[in-house]
Amino acid sequence: MSSVPAQSAVSTASLHASCQPALEYAAGQFEATVALLGSFLRIPAISCDADHTADVARLAEAIATHLSTLNPSECRVLQVDGAHPMVTALWNQAGPAAPTVLVYGHLDLQPVKGEVWRTPPHEPTVIGDRLYARGAADDMGGWVSHLAAMQAWLATKGTLPCNLRLVIEGEEECGSSHLEAYMDEFPNVFVADAMVLTDCENPSTDVPGLTISLRGLSEMVLHVEALEADVHSGLWGNAVPDVTTSLCKIIAGLVDADGRPTVGLVQWPADQVAAAAAVPIPDAVVRKGAHILDHLEPLPDRGRPRAEWLWLQPAITVVATTLPTQQTKKNALRATATATLSVRLAPRQTAAQLHELLAQQVAKVAPPQIAARLELLPGTGDGWLYKPQGPAFAAANRAYRAVWGTEMVQIGVGGSIPFVALFGNRFEGLPLILNGVMDPETTAHGPNESLHLGVFRKAIATNVLLYAELAQPGVLR
Repeated sequence: MSSVPAQSAVSTASLHASCQPALEYAAGQFEATVALLGSFLRIPAISCDADHTADVARLAEAIATHLSTLNPSECRVLQVDGAHPMVTALWNQAGPAAPTVLVYGHLDLQPVKGEVWRTPPHEPTVIGDRLYARGAADDMGGWVSHLAAMQAWLATKGTLPCNLRLVIEGEEECGSSHLEAYMDEFPNVFVADAMVLTDCENPSTDVPGLTISLRGLSEMVLHVEALEADVHSGLWGNAVPDVTTSLCKIIAGLVDADGRPTVGLVQWPADQVAAAAAVPIPDAVVRKGAHILDHLEPLPDRGRPRAEWLWLQPAITVVATTLPTQQTKKNALRATATATLSVRLAPRQTAAQLHELLAQQVAKVAPPQIAARLELLPGTGDGWLYKPQGPAFAAANRAYRAVWGTEMVQIGVGGSIPFVALFGNRFEGLPLILNGVMDPETTAHGPNESLHLGVFRKAIATNVLLYAELAQPGVLR
């Protein structure tokens, strides 16, 4: 992980012993922290739904009000034109010689319309060892775990080991489209020696994850045309093409028998493939996490590690079509048909590169009697690939090992998080520690999202130690 010698066992033990009062305080306040988390989760701050714009603002104000009780040097709700608010706060009582750590999280939520939940999505409910609510783990639990760690230090020592900036975005779930504008307008808010971006997941509830890669995301629209207008299917069937079946055939021609892309796969170096293979993702994890029907199996690996398929290769999903529905059915051959494809990009693969390959494949498999084209929509999100090295990551590993009993496992995430690529490009010289409180059963973005309370408890304790580790001389300064 790092070429820097590890901190000695004696000094690590001594450092962690000095953290004991804060650790004990955090443990004693755990139920209160869960209650605080619940108070935030009850506000339906769904950023992509205009009906909830006021809720996003209301939650931002509620968070700022709570942060003001933790004696920050400054606390503000920022706003740029056309954007949801951003909450920022700074604790700089550690002094100018101490490093500054920026912690990023987001307060906004995914929508729940059309989903079937076992519990009310905006009423936090504990069942067993999990807390169910929209946003419980993505991402409210992530940054609230930092609030609990901060409060533990402030209550027991009166200050934090390092200076700390908190940045809580209000529109991550709708693409972070104004995040760069915030960076441009309020550059001082993002000045730090290291950044902890807490919106990622762990391989299991027992193994912590350090995210080092993300897939990019683009949308492409497949257009199929054949007629100037719909015509009678009985009169003209078998004489003119059916754009509906042609659309299905073309989509099928973009993927293999397993549903994976036939073009655009990336050949990774052997060490990258070996690293992916070292992270086991067994059938049981896929079956439970993805809610596969009992009598069906996950896709076969076909000679590639499952982690490579999930993290390092492109994927195609049909997210919308104009195919006739039961409500719009009629005995007609349609004039046109379209399908919107959500295309995940391999890390470092651009949307333009994959679009060109897929467009060539469309031309190859399209029936000659129809006109087909693949349109690349604007607003693509880049993927991200990172090499964690340096004393900050050794320090993070010491904190995680002390709490979890194991170091962080380097993982990828198959999803696309636009803010990560933005942070990575803009602050590429800084250590970026991507962690979080999600696990394979979290069901982020889906019904019955949940936070494992054991992971939440460990995240709080890890953060207590992480601040002390990052503050040590030679780690960040």
